[in-house]
Amino acid sequence: MPLLVTLYQAKSQIPDLPGTDLFHSTELFRLYEATPGYNPLLIVAHEDGCIRGKLLGVIRRSVRLTPPALIQRCEVYGTGEYFCTSDERESVFEALLSRLTKEAARRSFLIEFRNLDDAKFGYRFFRQQGYFPINWLRVRNSLHAPQLPEKRFSPSRLRQIRKGLKNGAEVRETHDPTEIQSFARMLHRVYSFKVRRHFPSMRFFREMERWLTDGEHSRIFIVTYRGRIIGGSACIYSGTNAYLWFSGGMRKTYALQYPGILAVWYALVDAKRRGYRHLEFMDVGLPFHHHGYREFVLRFGGRQISTRRWFRLKWQWLNRLLSWLYQ
Repeated sequence: MPLLVTLYQAKSQIPDLPGTDLFHSTELFRLYEATPGYNPLLIVAHEDGCIRGKLLGVIRRSVRLTPPALIQRCEVYGTGEYFCTSDERESVFEALLSRLTKEAARRSFLIEFRNLDDAKFGYRFFRQQGYFPINWLRVRNSLHAPQLPEKRFSPSRLRQIRKGLKNGAEVRETHDPTEIQSFARMLHRVYSFKVRRHFPSMRFFREMERWLTDGEHSRIFIVTYRGRIIGGSACIYSGTNAYLWFSGGMRKTYALQYPGILAVWYALVDAKRRGYRHLEFMDVGLPFHHHGYREFVLRFGGRQISTRRWFRLKWQWLNRLLSWLYQ
């Protein structure tokens, strides 16, 4: 029987599916579906009544400094989750990629595949579908060694953590809806000055607590000072890995408390305590010589890993030009 591919755009349509990869899960689909401005696409491949693979993407609004200023973009984390032999994976991926590309290309200006575990996987099929690769960097901290995460921190980072705690800052996990809303408002103000970094609707964090926390797939940590939330971080968890999705702090107003640093530190310590093998920072940018956020997180002892991202643009002439440049 030939491989059949089905597109799901509403949670009510989705049957029970196998799998443990959060980035291609029903739980993350629900989070996307409940967040304003997010429209999830779940592609499922099945054969003889058995699920062979699934691929989750999300279409969202994106504001840019260059024309077109307001676009729709489709983002996919990884290349899917599979329930077939290793020899069959690429053929299943080809079918999933073809369907997602066809659907997303109608509704978005840009399609992006990011956070690839294997940068070589699916190369031929990406090219056939008109995608072009750009070299990228990932930063992750190893947590499976016996020593504490702080052993890898730079001396200046350790001093800042000690000073922040000594000066009255406190860090903890929260499940309180009011605190989560205050955390989201604080983070929105922080991200509003970082025009190159995306920030979702503030409802996103409330829905994260609702859909992902029950299965221990997410946690929100807050940094407080005299009862006020001045920093924090939001992490998600898949398999043996933790991912720092959003973090920030009011570093100018509360410079002596180092809220942004404490938010990252506590996420690392908590992930280590819970037995995760790695914590990855979700967006450290292009491999430029100087990149502020990447330099910031590397002082926590992380390691840079070379990878790539795949892109496809709606404007065919521009996509062909970039495909030629990056061939």
